Amino acid sequence: MTDWHATDDLVTRYGDGSLPEPDAWSLEKHLETCGECAARVSRAVRATAAGVVLAEVREAVLTGAREAVLAEAPARASASAAPTSAARTSAARTSAARTSAAPRRQLALPSPGSRLARVLWAAGPAVRGAWLPAVLLVAFGAVALAYGADFTGARPLLLAVAPVVPVAGVALSYGAHADPMHEITASTTSAGLRLVLTRTAAVLAVSLPLLTLAGVLVPSSGAPGAAAWLLPGLALTLASLALAGYAGSRTATAVTGGGWLCAVLAPALAAPSGRLTARLAEQLSYYLDGAPAQGGWAAVAVLCAVLLAARRPAYDHLEKR
Repeated sequence: MTDWHATDDLVTRYGDGSLPEPDAWSLEKHLETCGECAARVSRAVRATAAGVVLAEVREAVLTGAREAVLAEAPARASASAAPTSAARTSAARTSAARTSAAPRRQLALPSPGSRLARVLWAAGPAVRGAWLPAVLLVAFGAVALAYGADFTGARPLLLAVAPVVPVAGVALSYGAHADPMHEITASTTSAGLRLVLTRTAAVLAVSLPLLTLAGVLVPSSGAPGAAAWLLPGLALTLASLALAGYAGSRTATAVTGGGWLCAVLAPALAAPSGRLTARLAEQLSYYLDGAPAQGGWAAVAVLCAVLLAARRPAYDHLEKR
């Protein structure tokens, strides 16, 4: 039992089907341990048009069950007159069947690794498909440009592209375009913001160490440190998620990722040909270097996290936008 009980308005809205899905799931979970609220919800459902239909179905099922019992009564009477040895044999068979079924029931119990398996299943679309090869291409491509082609602008170019990589990964990991089982997944209680955040964590867990390691291996060439992009990358990812609650996942990705690339690359592309790498390094230093810049990105990340929490119900129907 619990000290909290559902309000009359909550029960009424659940009965007529107007209660949002997350609230309905929460109420159904509460009904598992609260008999008082379960009785109130049952009365509310029976008072609706659907309740009348359910009552008719229930009566039809009970009537059919009674008729089946009456039809089996003669057979049971004759079976009761059978020799006691047959009864003993039947009891032995029943006991053996129960004994053999016990291991199967034990096998059906959740294993210690089932939680890990569910997490890996939920995160699956985030680390498969074309996105993971793209991350590897960006990381190893920067190293190859620095040492194979002797390109001095490899570190600035990597730092310019790195913050957009997790943003694109999040957009490509949720929705019917990325997950063939999206319709089934979206109907579960783990869908919505929880599933989006799970796949976001998988994207960050792959992209952050790979791209940071590539930045460490590449010469600096006057660009910021190899880890300077981590906080901006996290802030841009959270900004994309927050904007997705209003405009949809792919639109949010285009706005945040495209805005970052324009802000960093446009001034560099406008510089003279011999100054392109130096100008890109200057832009990155302006956006990434120093406590004020990193503090600004931290503030953006916190603000976007607050917006995510405030807009949580919007992510239950994210792919419909």
